Amino acid sequence: MPLKRASRGRTKGGKGSSGTVQCTNCGQTVPKDKAKKVTSKLNLVEHTLAKELRAQGAYIASPTVLKTYCISCAIHFKILKIRSEDSRRKRGKLR
Repeated sequence: MPLKRASRGRTKGGKGSSGTVQCTNCGQTVPKDKAKKVTSKLNLVEHTLAKELRAQGAYIASPTVLKTYCISCAIHFKILKIRSEDSRRKRGKLR
């Protein structure tokens, strides 16, 4: 039977079973190497207040948040795009 993707959608290689993580959006359990990871910065202070505080010389921390999505949620939030059969085989920039 032909394969849709050479990697079967995972980055596992030959390392056996990988752990699982939960999707941030729907809570589905996804293999760790198959989940799509998105990092974003979290603003703790409102923009106008942060601008004033920076003008006075204050340091405002903005922690990074790691979100993991299952494939269906990643497509829904447009993190992934559905690709044609030819472009699925190609390596390189996916987004």
